Amino acid sequence: MLPETTLAFDTSAAHCAAALLLPSGQVLHRLEAMEKGQAERLVDLLGEVLVEAGVDWSRITRIGVGTGPGNFTGVRIAVSAARGLALGLGIPAIGVSRFQALALDIPSPIAVVEDARRGEIYLQTFAPDAGDARLCDLAALGGEIRGFGLVGSAAEAVAAVSGGTILAPRYPLAEAIARIAAIAPLAARPVPFYLRPADAAPPSDPSPVILP
Repeated sequence: MLPETTLAFDTSAAHCAAALLLPSGQVLHRLEAMEKGQAERLVDLLGEVLVEAGVDWSRITRIGVGTGPGNFTGVRIAVSAARGLALGLGIPAIGVSRFQALALDIPSPIAVVEDARRGEIYLQTFAPDAGDARLCDLAALGGEIRGFGLVGSAAEAVAAVSGGTILAPRYPLAEAIARIAAIAPLAARPVPFYLRPADAAPPSDPSPVILP
């Protein structure tokens, strides 16, 4: 039996996803596809999941949040919400990368490969000699992951270049985040996990002065 009641969510792509993991092991999961509007929808969606489960906000003991990589703004929406909820409820928030979530409970060696567009992929391997997550060119991907199981939105494209078996994630994304967050050691507050800088150029005007 899990000791935590964990509420998890993710807005790193064109969706708003939430999951509630109860100490009994029961999971409630919701996923709504949306290109925009996650900031306005997220908290209401979380409230709806809690109502469906008959659980009050005061019973939540942990927050799990997807930290990316993914859509720059979407990742920031989820991480900001997680930090705000954790502060307001007085509970810890645990950041979980998309790589960790997609790889959960799949035997190694596997490679999590996500479409980064522009002919690039986000890649992280899970094997005895696994390396760090990175952004890499799909066409230049060599034989380093030949024979690996492939998980993620770019699995088919990577299989065409490097071979490998395409696998499905074991859990929906938000549920995987909840399962990891429920048993993860407490750490620093979650922060966005970016492998590529934002597409938007920084403003040319100087930053405003923050008064003491």
